[in-house]
Amino acid sequence: MTEPTVTAIIVDDEFQSRNYLSKLMLMAAPDVKLVGQAASGDEAFAAIQDLNPKIVFLDIMLGNESGFDLLQRFSTIPFEIIFTTAFNEYAIKAFKYNALDYLLKPIDREELRSAVDRAKERIQKNHKPSPGQMEQFFDTIRGQHTVQNKIAVPTAEGFEIMELDEILYCQSNSSYTHFYLSNKRKLTSSYPLRQYDELLSDKNFFRAHKSFLVNLAHVKTYRKGEGGTIVMSDGQEIEVSRRNKEAFIKIFKP
Repeated sequence: MTEPTVTAIIVDDEFQSRNYLSKLMLMAAPDVKLVGQAASGDEAFAAIQDLNPKIVFLDIMLGNESGFDLLQRFSTIPFEIIFTTAFNEYAIKAFKYNALDYLLKPIDREELRSAVDRAKERIQKNHKPSPGQMEQFFDTIRGQHTVQNKIAVPTAEGFEIMELDEILYCQSNSSYTHFYLSNKRKLTSSYPLRQYDELLSDKNFFRAHKSFLVNLAHVKTYRKGEGGTIVMSDGQEIEVSRRNKEAFIKIFKP
């Protein structure tokens, strides 16, 4: 049997949810030692200070308060967070924009295993959620503004939050995505291009080809051809697939 190497607590105001997750962890994540549970923000704050867990499974809603209220009690967040939620698609998109881990209720065994593996990798690399990343996420969920101008991109060094206008285009590289930016920088994300296509397709980005997602604001010219070729503001030429040609032309057609 695998010896537990990482400690965790579950924060959820519903006993059944805590009980279900604790049993699921025994099957899906035996390398994680559950050291405590909490049903409220006050209980969780005390437990985290006392037990110093490496991972906190955090429900979004805790009775009359929220998981965000709990997190804002900490000046820095010294643990990995895996949110558990039954939230709608808008909230899920907010998680993805800010590169935060979440599990949809009812929690799936394989998704739990994957989330734990990602958390353990971040622990080994000493990665923590950045203040800007969490602040942007809090504001989004609480409705102070919508997620439309920034995105958090996980990198080998941690996370980088960037303005969408900075992105010229994204290129797929197997399960990774290369971001080409307006300041001539290149950034590599550990997430696949299909995730960014889902997030940015309604933010003035277009999937020109299976390997490229382009920012339409940085398209300079289009040359005719079987599918055609886009020339970006940095001079990069990107092929348009035949199946996407008509949709691309319609965007710019008067």
